[in-house]
Amino acid sequence: MACRATSAPPQLPERLGPGPRQRARSPGAQERHLLSSVPAAQTLARVIRPCYGPHGRQKLLVTARGTTVFTGYAAAILRALELQHPAARLLREAAHTQAESSGDGAAFVVLLAEALLQQAEHLLRAGLPRSQLRQAYAAATAETLALLPSLSVRSLGPLEDPFWALYSVMNTHTASQMECLTRLVAQACWATKERDGSFRRERVGVCTLRGGRLEDSCLLPGLALCAKPRGQVITVLTGARVALFVCAFGPASPNAPATARLSGPDDLTKFRKGNEQLIEKQVAQLVAACINVVVVLGDIDENTLTQADRYGIMVIQARSRGDMVYLSEVLGTPLMPYLLPPLKPGKCQRVYLQELGEGLTVVFEWECSGTPALTLVLRGATAEGLKGAEQAVYHGIDAYFQLCQDPRLLPGAGATEMALAKILSEKGSKLEGPNGPAFLAFAQALQSLPETLAENAGLVVSEVMAEMSGAHQAGNFLVGVGAEGIINVADEEVWDTLAAKAQGLRVVADVALQLVSVDEIVLAKKSPMSQQDLNPVPKKARQRPSPVKKSTP
Repeated sequence: MACRATSAPPQLPERLGPGPRQRARSPGAQERHLLSSVPAAQTLARVIRPCYGPHGRQKLLVTARGTTVFTGYAAAILRALELQHPAARLLREAAHTQAESSGDGAAFVVLLAEALLQQAEHLLRAGLPRSQLRQAYAAATAETLALLPSLSVRSLGPLEDPFWALYSVMNTHTASQMECLTRLVAQACWATKERDGSFRRERVGVCTLRGGRLEDSCLLPGLALCAKPRGQVITVLTGARVALFVCAFGPASPNAPATARLSGPDDLTKFRKGNEQLIEKQVAQLVAACINVVVVLGDIDENTLTQADRYGIMVIQARSRGDMVYLSEVLGTPLMPYLLPPLKPGKCQRVYLQELGEGLTVVFEWECSGTPALTLVLRGATAEGLKGAEQAVYHGIDAYFQLCQDPRLLPGAGATEMALAKILSEKGSKLEGPNGPAFLAFAQALQSLPETLAENAGLVVSEVMAEMSGAHQAGNFLVGVGAEGIINVADEEVWDTLAAKAQGLRVVADVALQLVSVDEIVLAKKSPMSQQDLNPVPKKARQRPSPVKKSTP
């Protein structure tokens, strides 16, 4: 369907009042920014814009440490960038806040904040004072948040399969085989849902295992870790009492700054016996505390491992500190920096080894609340591909958590932003005072998001936006941007969660209102050292001379 807009949207006024005085500039001079944060926001948005939407592109970043990051996830890109401008850092902090609370939406925050700052600068040039601009932007934000619930046309039922809702949310990532991945996430979330309808994200764990294909991913009961069993392989152990060590399993490391001074063969024999006695004592302390599973992040001494095998202790070497921290939180036992048994060891019903193709995982299984009931084991050929799949899985888990709290869904593919822009434009053209131009500016900023979707999809932006505007003017607010043109989001099942969209708008409004009030960025530098600081005067020389008493005749 090819609908054309019947009328052009209202434009911002060129002049509202007398405005601030500006110096006369030559015709070739560059216009000075009234908002010092606009150039930083534009630069950051220029990096993130090509990654927005399901047709976004990937970034290959090389950090200052030399590590390579291959991702299209906006939060990961922002995390890898080294930013100096304080406004850019503030934008990144706001984007990370959105990603941590809602699972995604970092690109939405950066792009919309940049568009709002650009529109704010136009209003400042037109003569609108900053104080009135802040008030008008706050009013536009409140109106936008009030309009969101009226655009919700679908919700997830309490007994409904969440696959269709999670697929549209997870499909914004570029991982392959997204349908298979979404089914696993939907199955894990549905199986771990509480009887009262609530859902806790920590009940679903995620583990990445190199090798195989993404279709080989599976669900395992309990908490699965990609770790390496050492010593005598114990496949299954019931009634496990777990200790976590972030140190060497055995005596001090040979790289430690210590030197044993031996004067003869007798001293060498005593040293060896003392070392063996220390190993026996350490393992005996673990046995006395009924520890039968040890997870170690560090070197493992062979003699200590032999003693542990003698007492039937399962020794597991962890892959990363992040796995240790996660295991510590789940088991409720501390990370021990020394080879001593913890006062409160972790307890689980069963620990066993599970082979998955050529890989091996260690599964901790128990039946108590607050612990992972299922672990989604992701398989893949490359580490970067596994990272992308892991981010998509966490995004789906966060989306299901939001849907359990608020099941309402909004039209996706830019349809919600276009509908909000239409309503705000109509209201802004009727309002008097500073609220009218602010509503129009907010509408134009929202309209930039579907424009970015069309651009990343390789479409002609002007034609797509004209068709979308015509459809929305006719009252069809379910029209969004697809891969080949405009689509009906209800037919294509493209939805966004209302909770995430509302949270993103609040974050954007907060950071925009903060940056609008900044007119100048002052960089504090250390003052150069004076010559007196370079050549300090001795203490005695700095003392004031005592007054000399005159003698009287």
